Amino acid sequence: MIYQDTLEFANQLDQQDPLRNFRNEFLIPKHNGHDAVYLCGNSLGLQPRSAKKYIQDQLNAWEDNAVEGWFVGNEPWLNYHKQLLSPLASILGAKEAEITVMNSLTVNLHLLMVSFYKPTSKRYKILMEAGAFPSDQYAVESQARFHGFDPKDAVIEVAPRAGEATLRTEDILKQIADNADELALVLFSGINYYTGQFFDMEAIAKAGHATGAIVGFDLAHAAGNVPVKLHDWDADFACWCSYKYINSGPGGISGIFVHEKHFSDKSLNRFAGWWGYRRDKQFLMAPGFEAENGAEGWNVSTSPILLMALHHASLDIFEKAGGLPALRQKSEALTGYLEYKINEVNKKYGEDVYQIITPANKNERGCQLSVVCKRNAKAIFNYLADNGVIGDWREPDVIRLSPVPLYNSYADVYKASQSLFKALEAVK
Repeated sequence: MIYQDTLEFANQLDQQDPLRNFRNEFLIPKHNGHDAVYLCGNSLGLQPRSAKKYIQDQLNAWEDNAVEGWFVGNEPWLNYHKQLLSPLASILGAKEAEITVMNSLTVNLHLLMVSFYKPTSKRYKILMEAGAFPSDQYAVESQARFHGFDPKDAVIEVAPRAGEATLRTEDILKQIADNADELALVLFSGINYYTGQFFDMEAIAKAGHATGAIVGFDLAHAAGNVPVKLHDWDADFACWCSYKYINSGPGGISGIFVHEKHFSDKSLNRFAGWWGYRRDKQFLMAPGFEAENGAEGWNVSTSPILLMALHHASLDIFEKAGGLPALRQKSEALTGYLEYKINEVNKKYGEDVYQIITPANKNERGCQLSVVCKRNAKAIFNYLADNGVIGDWREPDVIRLSPVPLYNSYADVYKASQSLFKALEAVK
């Protein structure tokens, strides 16, 4: 697409956008009585207008049926989670049996590592990207210590080359190959939270498996954002959160993927709970854990129905919008427009104050552009916020901006770029 630097052009693109009406499905924060320019879906997605109804439906079921709500009504709670599996399977490129909805992200990462991090005296190392989100770093460090290893020895972090902000796939694969005899687990993000880089998960999984290692992914910034094919890419496991691009509320319910090839593996450890017990015998309350077949066998605790209701509200919108293929097409164009506008701001100002560190290749990024601000960075971020442009700040000098295709417009991007330019004049 050839972009133009006018509001009229942005408005024209919005009129041509087949997804434009989905903006009305969400509640947009206000600034001085007008819609704010909300470019922070990479941190917290907006609230669906339908969320209150989905919650109220379950409050009504609780009021009307009390404990019988688990078994009666339009949506009995005992199987409520199953309504979420089909849209999630589509978003994540998985079979329904390979997915379950439970807990929060880091809890799920720990539970999965109980099963899939099986170190020996020779194979005990975990390979991950340097600069992964701190929760992943802490989880990996604590798992290594739990098994008696020093994280400084057991954890290998792959860092960008000197002078570069993002990782080269070839360097990731080389590190995997160089540590082939010692690797127990390769654990990567789908998208790095700081740079917005979308990793080649298929290549990483193939390389990890070639060494005999298990391969897992944290999809916190990838789920609902970029095309993912967990089953076809042969990932062993994955987990994600739902409160970013899947718009399921602050601290919303998480989920896991376990490849079907592991379903019958009795050697896998797991921390078990009653909710993961085989359903046909669940209410016999028998001693001795027997796992439900599939990813549901990793469930531990009772479904939190109100959190799942919020998740349901958002996933239904994904379905109505045509799923990831339709959203991805707009995402590429919308993010490309933001990239164009930031570069135009630099040209007008006569200096490259804003440096985009997210890859320029559309196949290596999702919605997010991470922008290094080379002068007065925090003051410029504050100026944006004071003028109704809501992004995300990361120390020491990065502003993350994420135009989400479900609810952001080309006009949003235009307005944000105007504020980026005005900030340079206002903040000296």
